[in-house]
Amino acid sequence: MSYVLTLEMPEDVYQPLAQAAAQAGQKLEDWTLARLRASAPTASERAAAFARLMRHAGAVDLGRPLGADNTQIDRDQARAAGATPLELP
Repeated sequence: MSYVLTLEMPEDVYQPLAQAAAQAGQKLEDWTLARLRASAPTASERAAAFARLMRHAGAVDLGRPLGADNTQIDRDQARAAGATPLELP
């Protein structure tokens, strides 16, 4: 499957691209597509990047459980807003 992509770009971007394509003896569309293909990450590169990211999952421990404890959330928000202990819910 192929798609049509229309780009509007300023002349200071277009001219260097057009010159590079002309120097390579290629149509601008073909030259640009080759550059885009070369810069897109492969499936294995994406998988490796995701694996590096997941190594950090769970790396932060706040020292208390997190969840849907609305009372504790309300206390935390009140404390962050500057409430004193007597004013806390």
